[in-house]
Amino acid sequence: MKYKVLTVSREFGSGGGRIAQTIARHLGWKLLDREMIDAIAYAGRVPRDVARVYDEHVETWLGRLNQQAMRGAALAAGLELGPDAVFDADTMAKISQRLIEEAYAESNCVIVGRGAQCILQSKPDAYHVFIYAPFEERVKRLQKRLEKGANVEERIQTVDGERFKYLQEYFGQAWNNPHLYNLMISSSDDEEATARLILCAMTGEAKWMSALTAA
Repeated sequence: MKYKVLTVSREFGSGGGRIAQTIARHLGWKLLDREMIDAIAYAGRVPRDVARVYDEHVETWLGRLNQQAMRGAALAAGLELGPDAVFDADTMAKISQRLIEEAYAESNCVIVGRGAQCILQSKPDAYHVFIYAPFEERVKRLQKRLEKGANVEERIQTVDGERFKYLQEYFGQAWNNPHLYNLMISSSDDEEATARLILCAMTGEAKWMSALTAA
């Protein structure tokens, strides 16, 4: 099978984003990760910082209540609001799905997160990977990346929890369900090696393994 799209799901701190970037560079494919936030902000006509707040996020019941109150107040004032007039997590998810489907149609791209493994699950030429790493290793990596004094363990639990809830809310799937993926792989040893192993598994080309053993 010749695949034209790779989706990468990742535990926070596993290096999944950088691994996706490495794979995209090796293949000469487009990378859709942080670039997705820019595209969503443009499509939703909101600042990038607003789109980033809702990225892979599920609105709380209080947040949904506030959004409904805003819409109700606007209607009471005689204002007509379209479905996207108030940007929220649901709007973000809808725009994300449309952009992922468009990216698949264009092909040759690596898509990070945002439920792409569910959106493209029925596409036989989409390859799906889940990248994880031991908790202690993730803590060490994030201690170097996050701001000084950050509670790294708590941040990992929060971000992974949001990603789990996102898939449950919008796709009715468990984020770590092995049946969603062609490959689940640990990045604990080496991110470059992990990228090459994924390339070897996806393409079936031994040259990626040869480059790994030569290194």
